[in-house]
Amino acid sequence: MKSEIVYKNPKTILNKGTGYLSGYTHSLNPYTGCTFACSYCYVRQMPVSLFRKKEWGSWVDIKQSAPTILEKELKRAKSKDKVTIFMSSSTDPYQPIEFKERLTRSLLEVMVHDQPDFLFVQTRSPLVKRDIDLLKKFKEKVRVSMTIETDLDEIRNAFSPIAPPINARLKTLKDLVEAGIPAQATIAPILPSSEDFPKKLSEIVDRICIDDFFMGDGSGGKRTGRLGIEKKYTELGLEEWYGPEAYQLVYQRFKKYFSDDQLFISQKGFEP
Repeated sequence: MKSEIVYKNPKTILNKGTGYLSGYTHSLNPYTGCTFACSYCYVRQMPVSLFRKKEWGSWVDIKQSAPTILEKELKRAKSKDKVTIFMSSSTDPYQPIEFKERLTRSLLEVMVHDQPDFLFVQTRSPLVKRDIDLLKKFKEKVRVSMTIETDLDEIRNAFSPIAPPINARLKTLKDLVEAGIPAQATIAPILPSSEDFPKKLSEIVDRICIDDFFMGDGSGGKRTGRLGIEKKYTELGLEEWYGPEAYQLVYQRFKKYFSDDQLFISQKGFEP
């Protein structure tokens, strides 16, 4: 799919952390839109997507002035209080366009020189390992969260065929950990997986976050419901994996490999 690329010059780049991200002072989105186009993405049902009236995944806005704005806003915010940043809440900061634009890297360069008290980087892209050199400079003030919803690539292909393959994400997570960068695997939203999934991750990382459509889409599952995701589960004969209690199956499996202080549910797993 050929994407529509638009360059924008926003007036602000740091947004106040609210709702699900109320544990953070700010959220930071280098892009608007995301060409990974995951079928279950709750952003599809948010105004930023609905008002665009174009297929989610077919467009992306590049906030080209973001580094200059961030430098000013970060300095101002830090002069008032502690600053904790979630990057990103409604896009993937390492989606394909980042390989060319290097916008996320530019933002990291700003933050390396004027560090927030904590930076959380949420992605599903192996491209994040390109920036290991910068991420290491944050030391314990950063956590990279790699989304790995399942260990079955056929399931990934059914729900998010454009997103990076599972093995590539696992390899990236291992590279981050070996580089000494605080990292976690985020199973969000949970998708059908094998019984070996917890074992595979236990050999790589010591922190897990589990989230689902009902706790994590910001509307108790209503946004996901409007996307028709339940129908996809039914078509695949996976009805038992969809529902507000389905996460318990994954959680119980992971409890065999991870202790309580390594295993987090929904919002707790994303907090600073």
